[in-house]
Amino acid sequence: MECQKSPASAALLQFGHANFGTAQLGDKRRTTRLVQTADRIVQHPGGTLPDKLQSPAALEGLYRLAHQSKVTHAAVLQPHRDRTLQRMRDYDGTVLTIHDATELDYSGKKMLTKLGQIGNGKRRGYICHNTLAVGFETEEVLGLANQILFRRPQAPPRESRKQRRQRQTRESRLWKRGSAALGDRPADKLWVDICDRGADIFEYLDHKHERHEFYVVRAAQNRCIEVDKDGQTESSKLFDYARALPSWGEREVAVPARDGQPARKATVGVAAGPLRVLPPRQPRGEHRSKPLDIWVVHVKEIDPPVGVEPLEWVLLTNVVVDTFAEACARIDWYSCRWIVEEFHKAIKTGCDIEALGFHTEERLEPVIALLSVVGAFLLQLRDESRRKEAKQRPAREVVPYVWVQVLSRWRHQCVRPDWTVHDFFYALARLGGHQNRKCDGMPGWITIWRGWTKLQPMIAGASAAEAARSGEN
Repeated sequence: MECQKSPASAALLQFGHANFGTAQLGDKRRTTRLVQTADRIVQHPGGTLPDKLQSPAALEGLYRLAHQSKVTHAAVLQPHRDRTLQRMRDYDGTVLTIHDATELDYSGKKMLTKLGQIGNGKRRGYICHNTLAVGFETEEVLGLANQILFRRPQAPPRESRKQRRQRQTRESRLWKRGSAALGDRPADKLWVDICDRGADIFEYLDHKHERHEFYVVRAAQNRCIEVDKDGQTESSKLFDYARALPSWGEREVAVPARDGQPARKATVGVAAGPLRVLPPRQPRGEHRSKPLDIWVVHVKEIDPPVGVEPLEWVLLTNVVVDTFAEACARIDWYSCRWIVEEFHKAIKTGCDIEALGFHTEERLEPVIALLSVVGAFLLQLRDESRRKEAKQRPAREVVPYVWVQVLSRWRHQCVRPDWTVHDFFYALARLGGHQNRKCDGMPGWITIWRGWTKLQPMIAGASAAEAARSGEN
């Protein structure tokens, strides 16, 4: 049986064409330029644009391309979005649409006058709201399903509560906008929004219920709720109710490294129960005034290490939670949220997206879209090495054979034509600094990315040598 190609498999060979080949930019030559530029950048994603595009002609070509009025952020991103949405429809399992925002800092560029406040208000840039599609069962990145570049506006003076709710530029609308941008969900598929505490907004939750769509959101507010108990309706507070629920069992949860603390495994107690979230007495945003029937899943760490803040999640979901196994499934869904943080690292560290030196927003934004797709590809490279069939599938089905020749010769001083995908990517990680020891774990995207960037000039050198030998003959 032939293996199904993953997002990275096809894109490795034709990255530019696969992700940008159908871009509608008003002229086919512009689309060709975009495809060629993408193929160059994916080979050298780091550094400034002159670092990525070392050919003066290629660099000038990108500058001219970004100057065209029809080359917009939306137009550049659309082919990749379409491709991602199709992969979501084709995926045989649960698709997690992970929403999160990061700040893109372009302070100091005086010509960029339309940017909004970020950070403490003294810096300028975008709130970049991303929707990353992930296949849950395989944990593979299907692509960037949506991206919103939001400029935080100055609130009008003396704005009334009603005016604030109706204002189209309200930042809290981003969660609803990001979800709505995906369109109608297929009736025979399970797509679930995964969001951190920023999405704990009644307007967003009500939007999902009204459209009969699913979510798991980490709660941030101790909301007013109602609970049915012994035939009676009782009023309570969300956190109080969740923390008082009886334990359904224990399990382990992977806690990623952050804030100077290493990654670890946490043993947690799990509890869950149904409730009704009441709408705010003073409407916040635009939403209905009816309560929402949902479930809460409470996750609390047992005996955390000394000096470590214990893990606690209060998760809200409108997907049924009647058993311990179902509660664990919702926890597993939410645990995948860290992948979008990896994506933000990929675009900032891997692609240096904040190093772009354009002087107008109209030229900057299309290149942000281009580099964001490259960032998603860096995560797909990592996924390729972790697929179940990686140890059996020939590497030549995924990458050009010359790449196998060059990398295997570097690793073993001889060509290994029988290399598997697993062999190739672990050697690529070794080139990027991974030691391949048991204690090192599986290579992450950063080490694979480092190996990737080192491999490209090796391939170019091998190709040049081969061309020279052909010329002599």
